[in-house]
Amino acid sequence: MIAAPDFNLNGKVALITGASRGIGQAIAEAYAASGARVVLSSRKQPDLDIIAGKIQAAGGDALPLAAHTGDQAAIENLVAKASEVFGGIDVLVNNAGTNPHFGPILSAEESHWQKILDVNLVGYFRMVKACVGSMMHRGGGKIINMASIAGIKPQTGMGIYGVSKAGVLMLTQVLAVELAEYNIQVNAIAPGFIKTRFSRVLWENEDLHAAITKMIPQHRMAEAGELVGIALYLASQASSFTTGSVFIIDGGQMVGHNIELGQAGS
Repeated sequence: MIAAPDFNLNGKVALITGASRGIGQAIAEAYAASGARVVLSSRKQPDLDIIAGKIQAAGGDALPLAAHTGDQAAIENLVAKASEVFGGIDVLVNNAGTNPHFGPILSAEESHWQKILDVNLVGYFRMVKACVGSMMHRGGGKIINMASIAGIKPQTGMGIYGVSKAGVLMLTQVLAVELAEYNIQVNAIAPGFIKTRFSRVLWENEDLHAAITKMIPQHRMAEAGELVGIALYLASQASSFTTGSVFIIDGGQMVGHNIELGQAGS
């Protein structure tokens, strides 16, 4: 008889960037509830302290450390401090992101490109490079990169962001191949429209929100907690033979946004 998959993270150390709110916060709380010691990182220490306090109050173990993924020295200090306190890193969730430009791609300035690519793509590379030595030393690890359906199919007004997330998908595949021999699995999650503060420009505008939800077969945006299941799977032993994969979590948008359900069977 085959045993049920093991999704617990007991004894594991997970570092989550962009952990002070939204998707990052939801993943950090779920990992802590599943037994992991979590390292919470984002740019602002006070925001991290609040989330760490919530996790600790629920019986979890959390270490809040502010760092900017665009700053190599800050990243090295983050990983060194996390390793000093918790002994190393087993799981890295690259979730920090930015998108200072919304509109036609040709209306963007070069500074927009530099900022978005530096945080959303190169920042992921920096984090992996800083953490992978610890993973190798500990006999393996898990790297989870937060991508987007915008990196698979163009989304209106999100051109540079989409280019950066397309880069994340290729980075994920390259790393999966190069790190496989070290028992490090590298995968990506590509969310659709998630209702967070990061995406508020999309859901606070009633017309834009209506247009978006019309494209989604479930006719709604997701809550951040609805990404927790796949994030837990990818961090756990249950995904030991899963690497180089992209998991689309979008309410069916990529496969069904052109289908009018009322016409089914006609």
